[in-house]
Amino acid sequence: MTDHGRGKPEMTIDSQQHLPEILYRIGDMADKSDIDCYLVGGYVRDMIMQRTCTDIDIMVIGDPVPFAKAVCEGLNGRNFILFERFRTAQLELSDPMLGSFKVELVGARKESYNNDSRKPVTLIGTLDDDLSRRDFTINALALVLNREKRNQIIDRFDGMRDIDAATLRTPLDPLQTFSDDPLRMMRAARFAAQLDFGLLSEVIDAMKAMHERIRIVSIERVSHEFFKIMLSPRPSKGLIILYETGVLKEIIPEIAAMAGIEQVDGLGHKDTLFHTFQVIDNVAAQSDKLWLRVAALLHDIAKPVTKRFSKSAGWSFHGHDAVGPKIVARIFRQMRWPLDPLDYVQKMVRLHHRPIPLSKEEISDSAIRRLMFDAGEDLQDLMNLCRADVTSKNPRKVARIMSNFNHVEEKIAEVGEKDQLARWRPPVSGEDIMNTLGLAEGKMVGMIKKRMENAVIDGLIPYNRDAALDYIREIYRELGGETKESGKQ
Repeated sequence: MTDHGRGKPEMTIDSQQHLPEILYRIGDMADKSDIDCYLVGGYVRDMIMQRTCTDIDIMVIGDPVPFAKAVCEGLNGRNFILFERFRTAQLELSDPMLGSFKVELVGARKESYNNDSRKPVTLIGTLDDDLSRRDFTINALALVLNREKRNQIIDRFDGMRDIDAATLRTPLDPLQTFSDDPLRMMRAARFAAQLDFGLLSEVIDAMKAMHERIRIVSIERVSHEFFKIMLSPRPSKGLIILYETGVLKEIIPEIAAMAGIEQVDGLGHKDTLFHTFQVIDNVAAQSDKLWLRVAALLHDIAKPVTKRFSKSAGWSFHGHDAVGPKIVARIFRQMRWPLDPLDYVQKMVRLHHRPIPLSKEEISDSAIRRLMFDAGEDLQDLMNLCRADVTSKNPRKVARIMSNFNHVEEKIAEVGEKDQLARWRPPVSGEDIMNTLGLAEGKMVGMIKKRMENAVIDGLIPYNRDAALDYIREIYRELGGETKESGKQ
């Protein structure tokens, strides 16, 4: 068996941190196979920090595949998956304490990228090799599962000290660590945001020196880490790190382009990027919805391309809410994000200014209906985004704006069809119009349908099928048409 201590005092978990029994059973199976077996990575870190963790990684010294198969068979595992190139097996187990959970069993390894490759090269390694290849010292902890030294923590790189200091530090020289796997730069920002940890200056300096190397990592892996940053308690902490080190410009240059303040004739505009970071944090304080947070990130994405200055009016960004959705679509494609939420994010970006003028004037019922119709079931998310968009440092101004938004929401509640309009569908369809008027599909049908929808929203006709059918007949007669009833009314 390995000499775990290497001269350092042994540390063991205390009685309050005992592991689920099934992990000890895996350790007993490792003893029977005469192999060293460790719990590694995030589970050890989070156990020490008393955080919930569901990622269970077990490392063995030697070939993990026969052992993984033995564990699967001996503990009634299921859904066994083997990744031979990475010497990794994944399976599902059940435990009274954990319920159903996934566990990964890996062999100790060395891993690095070639200069221009997006795929890591994996080699068989020792315990020290495996721990040293980890991204940060807080993740380079191993806990012995073998019975002889069970619960002993192997801490080669003072990860326990860094947990106490809330510091992110790399086991090796950070230039080497980030060269071996550039995605670790994304993970630095992610752990800073998730754990509220700081980065050592040499880690920041290495990210600044190596930021271009993130290009060799697959965009899917980059996006996976980016979403974890966005889902953290305070996303801005990770996003600021990405921006200040140059990584953000490499992965989503359109966002980095929002930074900076320009002065003309003594007139400047606020830094759109850091305003955006504050908006994201404001949204994060109220909602866990990933795509609402993404909408907050991208709501002003078109300001750099619509920025104009005039001596009479100063700085303006006219049309940025209309141009923004096109840039959003481009970013989704570039980052290979799922397309299902694209319409939602574009809608939030397109409408994020709509409630603002309503909050400053006497609001008509038709204006409220129009807002409700356009926002649909996402109206509350839109209002949450608008409130989050208020980042003034003037408390009186904030109070006034929030009071105005309260007035808008009160008006929404007063408009009788709130629930109906939130799920609004036209009372008659295009097919109904064609059947009622005897028309073929074409522009005429679309025009009549749009006028009917506007009449409902503006309160000119009630929201019901008969009124809508009467209205489309009237419109058609105005246009010189003769109705050809088909009986479908």
